[in-house]
Amino acid sequence: MLGLADRMRDFPPYPLADVPEIKRRLAAEGVDVIDLGAGDADLPPPPAAVRALLEAAAEPAMGRYGFQRGLPAFREAITRWMAERFGVEVDPYREVLPLIGSKEGIAHLALAYVNPGDATIVPDPGYQPYLGGTLLAGGVPHLVPLRPENGFLVPFGDVPREVVRRTRIVYLNYPNNPTAAIAPREYLAEAVEFCRTHGALLAYDNAYSEIAFDGYRPPSVLEIEGAREVTIEFHSLSKTYNMTGWRIGWAVGGAEAIAALARVKSFVDTGAFLAVQAAAAAALASYAEWVPGNVAAFRERRDALVDALCANGFQATRPRATMYLWVPVPGGHGSQEFARRALHEQGVVVMPGAALGAGGEGFLRLALTQGPERLREAATRLGRLL
Repeated sequence: MLGLADRMRDFPPYPLADVPEIKRRLAAEGVDVIDLGAGDADLPPPPAAVRALLEAAAEPAMGRYGFQRGLPAFREAITRWMAERFGVEVDPYREVLPLIGSKEGIAHLALAYVNPGDATIVPDPGYQPYLGGTLLAGGVPHLVPLRPENGFLVPFGDVPREVVRRTRIVYLNYPNNPTAAIAPREYLAEAVEFCRTHGALLAYDNAYSEIAFDGYRPPSVLEIEGAREVTIEFHSLSKTYNMTGWRIGWAVGGAEAIAALARVKSFVDTGAFLAVQAAAAAALASYAEWVPGNVAAFRERRDALVDALCANGFQATRPRATMYLWVPVPGGHGSQEFARRALHEQGVVVMPGAALGAGGEGFLRLALTQGPERLREAATRLGRLL
């Protein structure tokens, strides 16, 4: 048998990797499964994006390699959107990079900056590409537990000096997956200053910047003075526009970091399908008339699930952003065991916090991926386990 690379020993199982097969088996047995695991909502994408995709796909030129330059119209749409949404002016050809979904850009970033033995600061629990990208580059992830008493923020003062000295990348994600925490502007300024002081790159995952409620408007870290020189920020159309399977997003930031990531990607891919980039440009152009209604649908789902969970014995609070609830496991049960029982005994898929890192133990992540009635039914079923 061929031996695997040593790095493979360090990879944990990817969260929910076995759920599709379990769902298939349960469905074959007649079980009505409600899936609140993956952040993959059942809502439709913008009609403008669908129309643009159909039109662009019929053009032969759109089937050619896009390479890292991609579709100029997409780059320019990103530039306009960043200016209108955040007041951040960027060069569409030096400070923007189209991605095949933000996940791949995040995962590839460490290959440009991390040498074997270098450290990265990784929130725990957190999005697994932060960890995976570090391991693929031969780096050492320093996992920082996200605690309720810290507002689920990474406390920079608690990172050991020896780790700080070796740190090449700091991964942050606010609004946060999975905890749904938000970061005050003064905290973002602290993060920028930390990276400037210690010569680290701030990789800011802003995939949930537009799914926010009750008047909250998440910022771009590029709004912070001095951030551009030490920051690369990632955006995605997956959540805001219900385009998860389309695999389209972008990175924006200092020209040096953008060029470094583009160089890595030139050896890995030849760019996203140009027709999808045309659809993404159309989606961004439809922001003002389309996104508020989509966010309202998520807000209705949030309220329905929070109320139903509280009525069934859980302690759930209303997050101000993201498409998730981060709910304590009642009775001190382990999150993995509770999630297993939820699936096999009640046909409800939830994400155990421990699957996203040891720091997530004691919590469950529930995604707002179903309509209000299905969410209420899921909460009722989960309540039967208490």
